[in-house]
Amino acid sequence: MLTREELAALPQGDIRLLDSDIAQDLLTSTELARVAYAAADGTPRVFPMLFHWTGQEVVLSTFVPARKIEALRTRPDVAITIDAAGTPPRALLLRGRAEVTVIDGIVPEYGLALRRYGGAEQAAAQVAAVDVPGVRMARIAVRPTWVGVLDFQARFPGGSTAAEFAQRGQA
Repeated sequence: MLTREELAALPQGDIRLLDSDIAQDLLTSTELARVAYAAADGTPRVFPMLFHWTGQEVVLSTFVPARKIEALRTRPDVAITIDAAGTPPRALLLRGRAEVTVIDGIVPEYGLALRRYGGAEQAAAQVAAVDVPGVRMARIAVRPTWVGVLDFQARFPGGSTAAEFAQRGQA
């Protein structure tokens, strides 16, 4: 495990940033993941989704025949942000390739995500409502290959320092 000082010194993009307090807080939060991908027509899309962090992958789920399934198979490169509004804001930025697997039934991580977001009772009810014969889901797994963390106290956009960030927009 890296020390706080070692984590603070890592450049944006280093996957070891996943070990930072901010990343871990956001990966276990009830904030939505905002997934950016290229749609079938080539135009960008951003879609908010529940997610489950396995410790190695961000797993998202959708029901077949969602249009994003084929779009992600065709162009699997994605960007994901999980962020918390507030002052100062905190953001986890991820990039990777989506691996899409269609399964018969409910994606296990879908139930785990529902449990984290709404509690055990609500998750069980929601899974029961959709777990019917013939249901098919897509498991969308993204293993981060690039990680960025922003807290606007020690880590700023563009890798700038606090002093540089304070001078933004000034000539």
